[in-house]
Formats: sequence, C-alpha cells, structure tokens
Amino acid sequence: MKLTKVMAIAAMGMTIVSCNNTQVKSKANLDTYIDSVSYAIGLNTAMRMSSDAAAKELDLDLYIQGYSEGIDSTNTTLIDRKDAEQIISKYFQKLRMDQMKKREEDMKKKAEASFKEYKEENEKFLAENKTKEGVITTASGLQYKVIKEGSGDAPKTTDKVKVHYHGALIDGTMFDSTMDPQKDPAEFGVTQVIKGWTEGLQLMKPGAKYKFFIPQELAYGYQQRGPVLKPFSTLVFDVELLEVMPSTPPSQLGDGHSKGDGHGH
Repeated sequence: MKLTKVMAIAAMGMTIVSCNNTQVKSKANLDTYIDSVSYAIGLNTAMRMSSDAAAKELDLDLYIQGYSEGIDSTNTTLIDRKDAEQIISKYFQKLRMDQMKKREEDMKKKAEASFKEYKEENEKFLAENKTKEGVITTASGLQYKVIKEGSGDAPKTTDKVKVHYHGALIDGTMFDSTMDPQKDPAEFGVTQVIKGWTEGLQLMKPGAKYKFFIPQELAYGYQQRGPVLKPFSTLVFDVELLEVMPSTPPSQLGDGHSKGDGHGH
C-alpha cells in the first residue's frame, strides 16, 4: 500500500475520532503488531495535524465523505478526481499567503509601537522639506531636487543603469555610498531597487545629478535593514546617472548601429 494511502487512512481515522462518530468502534487494547502500527500512525498524524491551520478549517463530514467515496475508483465523486490536487494546492497557497500577511501585519504593529517617535520625526522632515525651494514632490510622495540636468534618453524599466550615489538618513548618517574614489559605480536594473529609486531614475537623463528624498513607503517601510536603517526611515540619496544600458542588444535595436547603447553614446 502506498504511503499516501496509509497517511490518508490514518488522517481519516483521526478525523473520525475527532468527530466522535459513534459508528467507529474504539478498542481498549492493541492485540497485534498491525494494531500497534495502525494506532501509532493515527496518533502520529493527529499530532502533526493538530497544529495545522488547515485541519482546523476542514469540514470534517465532507473530509470523511471524500475519503469514503475516493477510496473506490468506481464511486461517483462531487468533484473530478483529477482536479483534487489543484484545489488542494490553491488552498494551501492561499493559506501561506494569509499567514505571511498576518506576520507582516504583526511585525508592522510592533515596529509602529517601538519606533513611533522616529516615524513622526521622519514624517515631519518630509512635510517641511517639500516646501523648500527646488524640491519637487511626485504623486507617489517621492521628493527630488535637480542639481544638474543630463541629456539623452531617460532609462526605462527594462534598462540597466550605471550610477554613483551617496545614501544618508535625515540626520546625515551615511549608510551606503559609491562616491569613495576607490569604489566603482554601481550597476543594476531599474526595477531591481526600491520603489523610490525606480521612479526617480526614470526622471533622470545620463549625466544628471539629482537628490532623492525617499519616504519609507517607497523604501523599506517597517523593516529594519541592518544596524543603521531603522523602520520607517526616510532615505536621502545624492545620485549621478552615468550611463543607461538597454536590455536589448544593440544589434537587435533595428537602428542600423552595430555598436553603442542606443542612447547617443
């Protein structure tokens, strides 16, 4: 007998006992080795399933009915047998997503309680900063200031970019930078970064220098990122866009050029 069938029988046994079904005859003794194995598998499965959220939600009557009708291939079933695994898979996927969402909500509540004053401090900074000369605020809440404009085509979401940047908190604490003379520029896809960066980069043209003021909603939110980046941190970046590198090879751009990146370089 396949293990899956053994486990199904054991699970059914656990369910029937949970239902207190009077048609099931309980035994006071384990007379044979198979009696012991049968009971042990049922007991073990029950212990495994007792903490499972899915087990708590199951309609036990339908659970038993499904097993009873499915054990004999000649029986008519309420759903097509071939659809059973897909239904189960979708359910557990939803269950995992719900559990993940619950964990995130709990973590956010905990962070909001622990970093309430820090969050308010960052919100106050952004409220005051948006009124300063030269600061532009987008619909998403991203704030930026143009230090120097560039020329050419702004990057698209499918492109890669080469940049120099300096990242700091609102109090000036630096947490990351490539502007050290000994460091190389950073290269990454436009969508491989936080939302504030993705939006801000698409406002720039090669050669441009911007200052980004990225609210926590477009950065790391309630998450702690290392020892410096606290939950709800506003991130302030000095960014220089050095180069835009399209994801499509130049030979496939259809512009007749065999070299270059399609952006006038």
